[in-house]
Amino acid sequence: MSDDYLVPVGVSNRHIHLSQGHLEELFGKGYELTNIKDLSQKGEFAAKETVTIVGPKGAIEKVRVLGPIRSRSQVEISRTDSFKLGINAPVKQSGKIEGTPGCIVIGPKNIIKLEEGVILADHHIHMSPSDAKKFNVIDGERVSVHVKGSREVTFHNVLVRVKPSFVLEFHIDTDEANASLLSSGDFVKILKK
Repeated sequence: MSDDYLVPVGVSNRHIHLSQGHLEELFGKGYELTNIKDLSQKGEFAAKETVTIVGPKGAIEKVRVLGPIRSRSQVEISRTDSFKLGINAPVKQSGKIEGTPGCIVIGPKNIIKLEEGVILADHHIHMSPSDAKKFNVIDGERVSVHVKGSREVTFHNVLVRVKPSFVLEFHIDTDEANASLLSSGDFVKILKK
């Protein structure tokens, strides 16, 4: 496999992004997130704080809050999580939550009801403009990504996201990673057009 088109993998576990208003409702007025680990994308971090997500059929405890604060709250889960919760979450690009289902969120200080925002994150590749030039792709384009190994598979319709601050990484959820035997730090290949 040529190194020219290799991309590192980042497996994304279930998590929640909170707006400032929702953060304060759940954790208290003036509350600020506590960074316990920087993530691969610049400025993003895993926070110490966790919440419980509740759907019609069940609940998932200790769902990690990711920072920084967002303009709107959003819950990213796997398909397996959606069965446990009883929420038919659609595949959506992060931030595109219009018309998506909601859930109950339980924090240490309060319980809130999100009217929308529960999604299965569309698998995507973060890359800088120089990476995009190297791979001959543009922001918003869809590509195929090939995984070698005992469960060889090709992911089609993978969204390319280009921004100067982005670090090259292919983001998939835990279900996709488990099905293809991928772990964070593995490498996949963007297929040439």
